[in-house]
Amino acid sequence: MIGTCLAVVAAVGLSACGGGSGGGDSAASTTVRVTLANHVWTENLKKALPEFEKQTGLKVEITQLGEDQLSDQYNVKLNAASSDIDVMMYRPLQEGKLFAKNKYLADLSDKVKSSKDWNFADFQAAPVQATTYKDKVVGVPIITEREVLYYRKDLLQKAGLTSPPKTLDELKTAAATIQAANSGVAGFVARTGKSPAVTQFSSFLYSFGGDFVDDSGKATVNADAAKKAYAFYGGLLKDSGPANVSTDMSWPQAMAIFTQGKAAFYTEADSLYKNATDPAKSKVSDTVGFAPFPAGPAGSKPYNIPSWALGINDASKNQTNAWKFIEWATSPQQTLTQQKAGVPSARASVWSNAEATATYPKDLVEAIAASNKDGVAHDRPLVVKVAQAREAVGQPIVDAITGKDPAASADAANTAFQKLLDEEK
Repeated sequence: MIGTCLAVVAAVGLSACGGGSGGGDSAASTTVRVTLANHVWTENLKKALPEFEKQTGLKVEITQLGEDQLSDQYNVKLNAASSDIDVMMYRPLQEGKLFAKNKYLADLSDKVKSSKDWNFADFQAAPVQATTYKDKVVGVPIITEREVLYYRKDLLQKAGLTSPPKTLDELKTAAATIQAANSGVAGFVARTGKSPAVTQFSSFLYSFGGDFVDDSGKATVNADAAKKAYAFYGGLLKDSGPANVSTDMSWPQAMAIFTQGKAAFYTEADSLYKNATDPAKSKVSDTVGFAPFPAGPAGSKPYNIPSWALGINDASKNQTNAWKFIEWATSPQQTLTQQKAGVPSARASVWSNAEATATYPKDLVEAIAASNKDGVAHDRPLVVKVAQAREAVGQPIVDAITGKDPAASADAANTAFQKLLDEEK
């Protein structure tokens, strides 16, 4: 324990080791072992940690890792039913189903209901849905994101448009109009890579009335609504996207095109907005606007998801104190502090708090409010093998961009995706 403690202190600068010697909750350790990802949320939390330790008399031992290292450690320790981790920061949509299905995550249902001042009802419905498994709360969402429309105000004004597109059809028309009138400027840009594009395509899918699976769990990426969504997303990039657009772009490449002034419209996660508004990173920082995701035939249905959450290792022998840490880290006060620092929260109260949103662009706050209202709780297939699923359902995106038949591709994708679903039963 001493060697581990010294390593953690050296890595994260915390003298937060010590405490009891383990055992069950009846003789719980006064040291809470917390594994967190490298994230601004983590850095902000570490600054406030002495306050928690002073209030509770507990010590917090933090292990802080990059995403890949974090996944590797969880794979080893959780598979071994190790009690070395008490609190774990995890990605609900990437590994949440795997963790919950394998019973790595403790059931927090009673804890969230009994904590009145903490107020679980303040958390938005969609992120909570994403951290719930078979009607059991297994995580508390801490960081959220939604898909919104980024656009160039100057190009809209030049084209005689008084407001950003409110529907996908209007987006298509405006993108084509602006591209035709501005040499070297694409009407629209977005992610194009087979796997990276899936999350941003999802809002198009939902807004056309589709989803990855139906209520019975059957694959539906070849349903009529899905085929129309594939054709629309791919067609928009094919017809109004950058010249010779590649089909391997994730957000850094797509964002770079937008921030270099080479595109009029861009659909992307709101959490990345500072890349577009920071003059040091963006040539168009003064002209960037934000709007709600445009409505399709089924309305505007962007995803509203928790990118990260906190859970308790089911094998932990210190679950009572682990919950005390989560309760503090996700409290209204800590959430307000994080929100003011630019970390988007899952609590509804901070989005209606002028102090909490003062650093955000006003039109972005309005777009987020609209997304929170009708947001969908997932941005990818909810499966154990997420990477394989994204590869399967992302292929029709690439095919549509390159001019192949998206309907035929959707049929093939549905077969491949259904096979994966059958294997997970």
